[in-house]
Amino acid sequence: MIEVVAALGRGPVFLAGEVLECSITFTNPLSAASTSASSEMLAWASAQIHCQFHASENRVALPPSDDSKHDVQAENETVFVPNRGERGQCILSTPPKILFCDLRLDPGESKSYSYCEVLPVDGPPSFRGQSVKYAYKLTVGCQRVNSPIKLLRVPFRVLVLHGLKDYQFPQDEAVAPSNPFLEEEEGMKKDPRLADLATELLMAATSRRSLHLYSISNTRGKVGKFCIFKTVYKIGEDIIGTFNFSEGDIPCLQYSVSLQTEESIQEEFQRRRGQPVSFSTHARHQESCLHTSRSSFSLPIPLGSTPGFSTNIVSLKWRLHFEFVTSREPVETHLVRENQSETVTWSGVEQIDVDTFSWDLPIKVLPTNPVLASYVSPFSSTNSTTI
Repeated sequence: MIEVVAALGRGPVFLAGEVLECSITFTNPLSAASTSASSEMLAWASAQIHCQFHASENRVALPPSDDSKHDVQAENETVFVPNRGERGQCILSTPPKILFCDLRLDPGESKSYSYCEVLPVDGPPSFRGQSVKYAYKLTVGCQRVNSPIKLLRVPFRVLVLHGLKDYQFPQDEAVAPSNPFLEEEEGMKKDPRLADLATELLMAATSRRSLHLYSISNTRGKVGKFCIFKTVYKIGEDIIGTFNFSEGDIPCLQYSVSLQTEESIQEEFQRRRGQPVSFSTHARHQESCLHTSRSSFSLPIPLGSTPGFSTNIVSLKWRLHFEFVTSREPVETHLVRENQSETVTWSGVEQIDVDTFSWDLPIKVLPTNPVLASYVSPFSSTNSTTI
């Protein structure tokens, strides 16, 4: 028996364009003192990254894929197929890299190998929606002689920041001794700078503040004003907004604000023409506000949520969805007189005629630092199996 452990050094969340590094360790767990101890042999091991796409048949109509053709090699258990047995289609993969050939492990011996690969910048982000799913995995395949291949899958999350792939790094590399006989991959060289650049771009995009004022009205008149200082956020940030009902002509009895994503299938891939858009609510605030002049709310954007994106099949947008309940008639305001000695009991009206209306405010949600997102990731940085 051989134990295989794959560990992502920095965590299970990455930006597209970054270098994924994984340490893969093969161990013969038997002690040399064991009577049944013997050396173990592996013919080879290889690793590859792929993105698996799955769509709901009730919502998405996909054209026939090339995978529908029978591949005799893919059915052969001695051929390395990283997505064997998974639902959906493999829409993106990196070239496989061989870790070793003919590995011999004596009892108690371990050997580790480092796998590095630049994550493609032209792929979709990780996403689990109501209609489609994009899932990234690093698959390690290994095989004993004359035995089926064993697969170890390491799921991870990919965030996509648009604009990174078009950035041209300045040619101001520090002068340092170099070995002309050793090649350093371009992606490995610029990876730390890529992460720093992404942090700078996100900070610049989300730190700009300017007052946005919106007048809230219905068919009967003005209800109040809404104020928000920015409409571009990173996942993990809080959205803060304030209401001013003091200048309104129509009494507002209650309001609610929902942070929602809008998942829509591109028209050519819709199962039914004009099918409705799917909405998901990530946070909600509701408040009764009769006789309230000012009110505010704070809605957190979950770190585990997917920033807005668009592919040829699906698009995801973010919005704030407002709902207001207003009175059709003026509501009497009770005032406490100075030096009032007698006791006065106030009671709410039993019935009131109301109007309801809603309003949607589009916002933009971007990725965040992948290290920060790793803290709430459901994926483990370490996965293992036995052969």
